Amino acid sequence: MTGPAFIEEAVHSYLRHVSIERGLSANTVAAYRRDLVIYAGWLVDAGLTDLRAVTAQQVGAFVQHLGGRAESPLTAASIARILSTVRGFHRFLLEESIVEADVAHETKPPKLGLRLPKAISIEQVSALLAATEGESLPQLRDKALLELLYATGARVSEVVNLNVDDMLEQNVVRLTGKGNRQRVVPVGSYARAALDAYLVRARPVLSTRGKATPALFLGVRGHRVSRQNAWLIIRAAAERANLGIEVSPHTLRHSFATHLLSGGADVRVVQELLGHSSVATTQIYTMVTIDTLRDMYTTAHPRAR
Repeated sequence: MTGPAFIEEAVHSYLRHVSIERGLSANTVAAYRRDLVIYAGWLVDAGLTDLRAVTAQQVGAFVQHLGGRAESPLTAASIARILSTVRGFHRFLLEESIVEADVAHETKPPKLGLRLPKAISIEQVSALLAATEGESLPQLRDKALLELLYATGARVSEVVNLNVDDMLEQNVVRLTGKGNRQRVVPVGSYARAALDAYLVRARPVLSTRGKATPALFLGVRGHRVSRQNAWLIIRAAAERANLGIEVSPHTLRHSFATHLLSGGADVRVVQELLGHSSVATTQIYTMVTIDTLRDMYTTAHPRAR
């Protein structure tokens, strides 16, 4: 390439590449775009408008900037994600002969500390679910939604993408996880009762308010409930339950795993239920239960302290 490698044009080319040639999802491409807007903005502020002038030291300085900026410094996990995008971008620039060297290849992300999942107690889960009680159409739906999230440990995207036909016989549900991998997960009696009430008394009415859709969970206008809607439903239930803590769909997933392991479930079984590809991911939850045991031991044993 003879002329300067302009940042905006290169970013546009890269996003087209990952979208069309690599077939990445719209959500992933949007995340890449957000990361590269941050990177491009930093380069421009640093007086770099030609990508061929960027050095490895400057990529490293960018990473340090993300963690040390005065306004909204990023966590190690967020920095690692942005750096992954930047490294992919620079690799693309080299492959397309836009630059002569991959200056981001050797840049290392910050070490990620062990982040234990945030779970709430069984009593808090009960209070959260009780906050959805009621006979209105939204209440019947919200009760079924939250009961199903806790009963299965499903990701919120897996639940809102469910169709009615995914509720199989014999009290099981078919979930489609990452990489379109499907798994079948049991549904407990409480969730089954809530789902039956919703399917019989609420969904038929909601379905008449919009176009025909196989979606399991419907909004008040008859459309599929979105991930954002699910977040708002859970947040509102947590406020009504006066839990005093922030609760998200992932909180219920974490609580599902933690409560199963605390109750003696095998980690391999929990791995299958959660849809983790590696048992190492599931074993993080065992750290939570070990911490609980350690606290109880320290409090109760006469020679623990």
